[in-house]
Amino acid sequence: MKKQLTIGNVILDNPVILAPMAGVTDLPFRLLCKEQGAGLLCMEMISAKAVLYKNKNTESLMQIDPREMPVSLQLFGSEPKIMGEIAARIEDRPFALLDINMGCPVPKVVNNGEGSALMKDPLLAAKIVKAMTERIRKPVTVKIRKGFDEDHINAVEMALRMEEAGASAIAVHGRTREQYYSGKADWEIIARVKEAVQIPVIGNGDVDSPEAAERMIRETGCDGVMIGRAAQGNPWIFSRTIHYLETGELPEAPSLTEKKEMILRHGELQIACKGEYIGMREMRKHVAWYLAGFPNAARLRKAACELETMDELRRLLDEIIP
Repeated sequence: MKKQLTIGNVILDNPVILAPMAGVTDLPFRLLCKEQGAGLLCMEMISAKAVLYKNKNTESLMQIDPREMPVSLQLFGSEPKIMGEIAARIEDRPFALLDINMGCPVPKVVNNGEGSALMKDPLLAAKIVKAMTERIRKPVTVKIRKGFDEDHINAVEMALRMEEAGASAIAVHGRTREQYYSGKADWEIIARVKEAVQIPVIGNGDVDSPEAAERMIRETGCDGVMIGRAAQGNPWIFSRTIHYLETGELPEAPSLTEKKEMILRHGELQIACKGEYIGMREMRKHVAWYLAGFPNAARLRKAACELETMDELRRLLDEIIP
């Protein structure tokens, strides 16, 4: 299997990509996934209007560390003029790709005509892409879904319009907006998009193991795979998937000691980036994900949700993994 993936003028070392996830793919988590070999890291989605109005919290979301590059910065919005203007304003930041979110299913985003609401208006979606590709030289990519609902499956039409408007790659999540993240992802739609366009297609949905990644590439012909929820509490999925794709050998799962070391490193990165008060509160959900499947998981989750200091995290882990 080919090891590299080229998007526009950006060459990725491998085609295994961390999906953008709000509240998850922050800088500390991205650094861990990079250390595990992820070919591209996607940042949390950022509102173009929030950048326009110089929102202070948005600035922190846009921080990029030299150690994590290449990264994809993802904007969401529904007004072509604003999206183009913001793209031009932020182009000198050190991201490699600028992605447009046309897949977020969250009601407050969709009700604003943004995210997966754009699946209902391919013409507007194309205008947004064109407004951005005309203003910047960096590659612009788009993340879409299968369709808005089962009565409106239009990923192929969307992909063709995005390509025509100048997009350099397209990521397809094989679920509709109405499905959110439930049910089974439809990989057939990814295959149909791949057949329809000339630009790289990245498959997304139910890539929860190295074997699933290999199967998606084989069954759909997609150029890369995007891993989202399966990476939560499991950054090793990147190194294990890359190794499996390149050699056909499935590496062993991480040991308890490796898990403990990863959790501690994650906690230290959170504190370094955000301070102990915020860092440890944001770490709680990650600890719960890391400890899923452990004996006494319910009790551990409860303990994780009460963590306030790094010392408390160390004590909890020493109790579980001596």
